[in-house]
Amino acid sequence: MNDVTHLGLYDIPMMANIPNLVYMAPTTKEEYLAMLEWSIEQNEHPVAIRLPGGEMVSDGKEVTKDFSKLNKYEVTEKGSMVAVIALGTFYQLGKEVVDDLSDKLGTKATLINPYYITGIDSELLEELKKNHDVVITIEDGILDGGFGEKISRFYGPTDMKVINYGLKKEFLDRYDVNEVLRENHLTKEEIVEDVMALMK
Repeated sequence: MNDVTHLGLYDIPMMANIPNLVYMAPTTKEEYLAMLEWSIEQNEHPVAIRLPGGEMVSDGKEVTKDFSKLNKYEVTEKGSMVAVIALGTFYQLGKEVVDDLSDKLGTKATLINPYYITGIDSELLEELKKNHDVVITIEDGILDGGFGEKISRFYGPTDMKVINYGLKKEFLDRYDVNEVLRENHLTKEEIVEDVMALMK
């Protein structure tokens, strides 16, 4: 559904900054079920899980991550120069971007699954400074107050270049998904073109 009564684009700025709330973004069915099981079994934090939009991806992989170690991202493809932090539903888009960038750059780009919307993995972000020049974030929500702004704030006083991809703040009603993605530079081709221009 994509009319004004059923839009789920504004949740990240609303929920991701509530103290003590753990807000999570699964990329696959398996991650969703593992997060759900953990959230029910633990009693230290209130937990919200962002349901993936679009088609549910199932990769059949067992999830062994310990979700109680909060705000620990996972590097799923290790590379250099460019790191792509792709949240939830847009993880698959992030993978496509990394594959395309790796071909164009002649070196493997890094792909990161953050899992957590509510916090940052300072240790990992600090580590990226050693061999990355650009970090891009991709989220399927509003940029203002969103996940990407947390990453930009972390790198603010450094030389790291950060590009945040998401949606501009507006009310959408009965929209064409592909058109909205293009308008917000949320296609693989546009993201890769932006990054390549920045790398010159």
